[in-house]
Amino acid sequence: MALRVTFVAAARSTPALAERFQDDRPLDQAGWEEVQRAAGGLIPLAAAELRYCSPTPRSRATGDALGYAPLVQLALRDCDMGRWQGLTLGEAMAREPEAVDAWLADPRSAPHGGEPLLAFIARVGGWLDTRPVEDGGRIVAVAEPSVIRAALVYALMAPPATYWNLDVRPLSTTTVTGRGGRWNLRFDGVAGEALRA
Repeated sequence: MALRVTFVAAARSTPALAERFQDDRPLDQAGWEEVQRAAGGLIPLAAAELRYCSPTPRSRATGDALGYAPLVQLALRDCDMGRWQGLTLGEAMAREPEAVDAWLADPRSAPHGGEPLLAFIARVGGWLDTRPVEDGGRIVAVAEPSVIRAALVYALMAPPATYWNLDVRPLSTTTVTGRGGRWNLRFDGVAGEALRA
């Protein structure tokens, strides 16, 4: 039996220019308003047999606000950024420019003292591969954009550098179908929606 895993990106808790590594802040008012505006299109995903979320406050709050009552999955936590936790990329670059360059260039490196990008991708991919097929064919998981990017790199068996080229917007959905070790990216469009955009 093939699974259908739909990832929902958590609502934003900060402006895009202030995104921080391992941001543990809860949803702010703008984030709550985003969830309310997007709810009509996302609430139907609550019909999934299994509903999960990242352990971050904004992922849990997004899932709860959409009526998913998601089960927290530690494997869906953000990449461990070590001493860069809570910093923006610009702040990390100002403090340790050579270390940031090494981290961006080599997916095996962890100059921040945390988790290498390759280990992060493997952890998220391991979670994806171990979803129980017998418990149902549809899964929804609310996660941080970084987690969804890692899942896509893993599912597509793409080079790790692809991670830096994926843009996951708040409250966007991404679906993969398949089963452990064999995944496909699925694009679900609504007829006419592109014409209105």
